[in-house]
Amino acid sequence: MGTQEFDLIIIGSGSGNSLIDGNWDNKKVAIIDGGTFGGTCLNFGCIPTKQYVYPATVAHTAEHIDHLGVKAKVTDVNWSAMRDRIFARIDAISNGGLDYRKGLNNVTVFEEYAHFVDTHTLETDSGARLSAPQIVLATGSRSVLPNVPGIDSSLVHTSDTVMRIDALPARVLILGGGFIAAEFAHVFNGLGAEVIQAHRSDVLLRKNDSEISQKFAEQAAKQWDLRLNRSLKEIRENSDGTATVTFKHKGKIEEIETDLILVATGRRPNSDTLAAEKFFDVDEKTALVSVDAAQRVLKDGEPVDGIFALGDVSSMYQLKHVANAEARIVQYNLVHPETMRETDHRYVPAAVFTHPQIAHVGLTEEEAREKAQDEGFELAVKVQNIGDVAYGWAMEDSVGFVKLLANKKTGELLGAHIMGEEASNLIQPIIQAMSFGLSAHEMARGQYWIHPALSEVIENALLGLETEK
Repeated sequence: MGTQEFDLIIIGSGSGNSLIDGNWDNKKVAIIDGGTFGGTCLNFGCIPTKQYVYPATVAHTAEHIDHLGVKAKVTDVNWSAMRDRIFARIDAISNGGLDYRKGLNNVTVFEEYAHFVDTHTLETDSGARLSAPQIVLATGSRSVLPNVPGIDSSLVHTSDTVMRIDALPARVLILGGGFIAAEFAHVFNGLGAEVIQAHRSDVLLRKNDSEISQKFAEQAAKQWDLRLNRSLKEIRENSDGTATVTFKHKGKIEEIETDLILVATGRRPNSDTLAAEKFFDVDEKTALVSVDAAQRVLKDGEPVDGIFALGDVSSMYQLKHVANAEARIVQYNLVHPETMRETDHRYVPAAVFTHPQIAHVGLTEEEAREKAQDEGFELAVKVQNIGDVAYGWAMEDSVGFVKLLANKKTGELLGAHIMGEEASNLIQPIIQAMSFGLSAHEMARGQYWIHPALSEVIENALLGLETEK
């Protein structure tokens, strides 16, 4: 079998699928993906999870508004109806996208996995060889399973499978302390399951500001059974269809019985499935494919002509909005090699759709203090409680807050951290200010802020920063 020649090969059908525009109408393009067409975000990540988060949040709110003078109760949760509603829509988008690409005369879709045999040639699982002067690695990442006895139990799920189960379990054990664990703990708890979250260390959401991590852990422990510093040892299925999970804690053995186990202990870039390490620079610790600011893949620190990467396979962020931004850069650079653009990773925001919601952008307080010391400026810090503004009064909020960090002299915003109602939306004005170089007081006083909207907490936090500008 000879080698099939293409002008462009895209490995992965998530954000990589968006690369094909009118510039490729008269050229030969191959898309390779042995998984579900559309990638992680559409099928297993951002989109379906938030469609579970929303009803869980509504249910949680209904059960916890007695203090506002409203007594409500959730009487039934129809998990299967919820699941079918969500995936009827998502599966239609995935299947439609695949059918559309297959129907294009200039695009060939290979529904299988592939690996590199040289820098510009791939071999698929069926033995087909494909070559192109330009190749884009967009294979994403996958869930990591700990190597313990019983991990192959049918009761063990990852985020890839847990949303398609047939019924809401009575008891759910979640392993992990990151954003996936936090979101699913809220989903299952909000919908009425008994949730235990077990984590190997004593810190949740480690990548967040330490004050956020600490205060979220306090709130999590009030909602579900939070067990920290647990070392997983074994999973054992019982004859009644349940599982017993064994941990080591402070030198003692602890056993937890559950109906379902969700493993959310991290994700690994899919660089190894490509054999990328044989031909390109791949970080041994993170498994990330190395790229420069133009998203060009590197070998011995230098860009390999025509080879690009984007998204989780090369990005430490593991965020869809970052993958999409990188895809726009790659899309341009593929057809404009003489005037390549670079991805701006300076102000990458992220949100955790748990309860309470969390969002952040920029430096943590620890990082900002280190930067201030290194560069010789004074740091301004302001913590503004959501309960101190009018809409916060309406909610009787005693938990949410905004933390802003800035250069005291220049008013430059260095970071923002929010925990509370609609944190993912509240943070957007701060992202705007940082991206366009607005100082704290310029952002606060250069526009109207609707009263008494919740966004006033951002205005007050900006004004509360003791900066000169």
